Amino acid sequence: MAIVKMQKLSLCAAKSHRKEILETLQSLGVIDIDNTSIQDEELAQMDTRTAIQTFEKNAQVLDNVLGILKTHAGVSSGGGLFSEPEIVSKEKFDGIVKHQNRFMRHAAAIEEAEKGISECKGIIKKDENQIIALGPWSSLDIPLGYHGTSKVRTLIGQMPGTWSADALYQTAIEGLSAEDGSDDSSKGEASSFPVDCQIISCENSVSNVVVMCLRKDRDQVRQNLRAAGFAAPPGDEKGIPSERIEFYQADIKKQQGEIEKLEEKIRSFTDEADEFRIAADYYRTRAEKYRVLATIPQSENMFFLEGWVPAEKAEPLKRLLEDRYDAFIEFEESREDELEPTLLSNNRFSSSAEGVLEAYGLPTKGRIDPTTVMSFFYVFFFGMMLSDAGYGLVMAIGCAVLLLKKPRMGDGMKKMLRLFFWCGLSTTVWGFLYGGFFGDAIDVVAKTFFGFTGDTLLKPLWFAPLNDPMRLLIWCMLFGLIHLFAGLAIKGAEYLQQGDVVGFFSDVVAWYLMLIGLVLMLMPSDIFASISGQTYHFPAWLVSLSKIMAAVGALTILVMSGRTNKNWGVRIALGAYDLYGITSWLSDLLSYSRLLALGLATGVIANVINMMASYGGGGVVGAIIFIVVFIFGHLLNLAINALGAYVHTNRLQYVEFFSKFYDAGGKKYNPFKPVSKYVQIKEEK
Repeated sequence: MAIVKMQKLSLCAAKSHRKEILETLQSLGVIDIDNTSIQDEELAQMDTRTAIQTFEKNAQVLDNVLGILKTHAGVSSGGGLFSEPEIVSKEKFDGIVKHQNRFMRHAAAIEEAEKGISECKGIIKKDENQIIALGPWSSLDIPLGYHGTSKVRTLIGQMPGTWSADALYQTAIEGLSAEDGSDDSSKGEASSFPVDCQIISCENSVSNVVVMCLRKDRDQVRQNLRAAGFAAPPGDEKGIPSERIEFYQADIKKQQGEIEKLEEKIRSFTDEADEFRIAADYYRTRAEKYRVLATIPQSENMFFLEGWVPAEKAEPLKRLLEDRYDAFIEFEESREDELEPTLLSNNRFSSSAEGVLEAYGLPTKGRIDPTTVMSFFYVFFFGMMLSDAGYGLVMAIGCAVLLLKKPRMGDGMKKMLRLFFWCGLSTTVWGFLYGGFFGDAIDVVAKTFFGFTGDTLLKPLWFAPLNDPMRLLIWCMLFGLIHLFAGLAIKGAEYLQQGDVVGFFSDVVAWYLMLIGLVLMLMPSDIFASISGQTYHFPAWLVSLSKIMAAVGALTILVMSGRTNKNWGVRIALGAYDLYGITSWLSDLLSYSRLLALGLATGVIANVINMMASYGGGGVVGAIIFIVVFIFGHLLNLAINALGAYVHTNRLQYVEFFSKFYDAGGKKYNPFKPVSKYVQIKEEK
């Protein structure tokens, strides 16, 4: 529950040592470099944008190459959600860096092969589409683009619907003059009209047809057919369909052979995957170094640097830089307008919740770090909301296994898993207190498969919320009041830390007096008795004391909240406005009813799942049905309600708890260090 004290460090050194000093600082990873306060027109800064773009591009190329190797050779690309960096020696790292150009050439060859594979797949897709398009025409023994001879015209195309040759013929000859001079086309005699119609195929309500006619009748026949929906076949194929299909099939085999060659070429680089990972992290680290280099002011012979270092590491760093590089180091006090970076320091339990605080905002210098208090309530409330021992054990064991198997995973993921491990244990405890283990699974299994007819086997250690929800609601309000009072206590501690005794009594003690007095006045009332089902009778002196406490607290808030204003009218108005804040306390307190709502939802849904699973009855078939429904149903219930518990626990911290005392605004401590996605260098001793 502390913020690490920071020391501002200023460095001045010879430009000839710039490279070594920056590499040393980056490898140590202890200084958050901030040169914004160095203002001197005679000092220049390097333009490193081109170098940064080059390094970032190289890192992206190697990342892409690792993805290609994963696709075609099954090589792990690394950098996953639960991945941990590979430990490599400094000697191996330097060896890879020495031959970086060779690995970039190999990476380019892999990308070129992948590009070739994509092109081949594109050609195959095009060939397959052509084969599909030509399939209905495969029995046609003339090219699709054939137009006929000097005397006979051929019309090849598609007609909507399913046509017969006779129906097509009747449509085609409409309006034609017979060979004998008659213009009565209604007779429909084939000998009178030299028109030939063939149906090649019919599928998907489309008829593929060929119509032949004399050259002089072409326009009339075409007009008749178009009126019925005739259209040329898609594509621009000129050859005989069956021959073109064979050509495309042969081309597909050719492209597949080329793909196999290119994939074999890619697989030949499989052994270099580790080197690609190391080189990618090298380029990322170099890009970070050049980003910092661009902010460093320098003269012809010297360069300057400022940054923030944890106070306990400041002196050792100063001695190292002075002894090794003859640098001039000076420690400075932070200026009033400077914002020190914030680095939190908490025990193993509380540090797991630091990510929750960072998501809201970090505290600034001089403020209290609320992580320890918040972490206790976070785990406490999460367990109340999920509140099933079976779900808690699954969550805790799953997180524990990941933490043990992946000890070097990223700090952010490690903290999150550790937080959910503690939340899982809390859920287990609350589950046994409520008597829930995958809902009422123990009783359902006993009754369905073993004929158990007795009372509940797993009795709650405290009470069952489903049987007495109002009792749980009262406890939720009590826990909520304690949570809010804890936030108010932190506010009071900050007042005392700043030496503001008047503020402590006016803004903290006064609220305690009024709120506690109001609670004591409410408890003996009929309203509270009707809600809780319990009646309290306080002695007369306690009733009087509660009224006095509420009155003194309210009067103090009214008079002292606006104490900075000398105008008493405005001062009282500000006090009345703050006093109106009692309504926000009421709404905040009611928000803790979500502890009841989500806890009941988890239990009710779990019981329904168990009931559905037991519909198959006993026996082998019933057992199989039970297992399938049980596993799927409870996994879904765990996922949904764990997400709900996470969201609403965060809300209780952000909206209810932090609003009582916390003003974020801190800047996260971001030390200059190597940027690693895949590997971690093992420093030689």
